[in-house]
Amino acid sequence: MMKLMFASDIHGSLPATERVVELFVQSGAQWLVILGDVLNHGPRNALPEGYAPAKVAERLNEVAHKVIA
Repeated sequence: MMKLMFASDIHGSLPATERVVELFVQSGAQWLVILGDVLNHGPRNALPEGYAPAKVAERLNEVAHKVIA
């Protein structure tokens, strides 16, 4: 049986991205499905903790072969 993990609303936060990747690895899921709002915090939201969209992209690229976005 295929196991999927879903995540969304990372908003460019490196700590949130690290936690998502950590949980993904621990879960044993075959695919990480990212539903959106990965890099941008949006015009009405404050900057999230650890806002670093370029580093978020780098970190997600490390597991890109297992990501559906």
